[in-house]
Amino acid sequence: MSWLQLRLAITPDQAEPMEDLLLGLGAVSVTFMDAEDQPIFEPDLGTTPLWSHTHLLALFEADTERQALLEQLRSMWPQALPEHQFEDIADQDWERSWMDNFQPMRFGQRLWIVPSWHAAPEPEAVNLLLDPGLAFGTGTHPTTALCLEWLDGQHLDGLQVIDFGCGSGILAIAALLLGAERVTGTDIDPQALEASRDNAQRNQLADERLPLYLPADMPAEPADILVANILAGPLVSLAPQLTGLVKPGGRIALSGILAEQTEEILAAYRDAFELDPVADKDGWIRVSGVRRSVAL
Repeated sequence: MSWLQLRLAITPDQAEPMEDLLLGLGAVSVTFMDAEDQPIFEPDLGTTPLWSHTHLLALFEADTERQALLEQLRSMWPQALPEHQFEDIADQDWERSWMDNFQPMRFGQRLWIVPSWHAAPEPEAVNLLLDPGLAFGTGTHPTTALCLEWLDGQHLDGLQVIDFGCGSGILAIAALLLGAERVTGTDIDPQALEASRDNAQRNQLADERLPLYLPADMPAEPADILVANILAGPLVSLAPQLTGLVKPGGRIALSGILAEQTEEILAAYRDAFELDPVADKDGWIRVSGVRRSVAL
């Protein structure tokens, strides 16, 4: 069946009451989208922020009477109705359309991320099976790609690795498939730990090779490699802790960093690490380096 979509240009404070009102008027779904390409990079903990210019998309059955719906909306909305328009949405196989958006992706020379419904393009390569899910990290974001490419370029055989902020487990699992002996994963979100565990099992990795912890429970044992794809603010505040989790001579790779945040990250880590040239992709960067035996 086809659908009728009502698009309204709203402000963040209008989002919740408008959503409630539209659902009460029979909308089968309500979603929000950025109207002016305004990314939200570091929201406050416990918040779900919206863009200053947001489009609300309400989906109704196709035979909904448009004028009657608008009249009801106007009578119940306490202000002038926001700018709006109706759109006819053709029916499609939504699950197939969603799946088609995720194709196998190659990172570096050896590593592929392969959705479970696809055959591996190179069966003899290092193929990581991963489906989009609850936790961040499918390889499509530049910060994840930067870390995967870095891991692919490392000699990981027999090494101990820490994935700090493991999310979906994509970096931890990639490190294991690329030869690491053991990866310790940690994340503040219990759902992320569950996603990491599920994805490890999908890739036939034993639980003991990927122990997972909330940060407060993680053993403070330095590793040969540490990767952290989180955000610039935490990377700066956690610099002493992350530095202490890397053995002298060990390597670190940090991402989740906007290009304009480069200098503050370099300043936080350059005394303890011999840093590599910064890598960048689409406005995001990766900082990597080798832990010094003695800090400057």
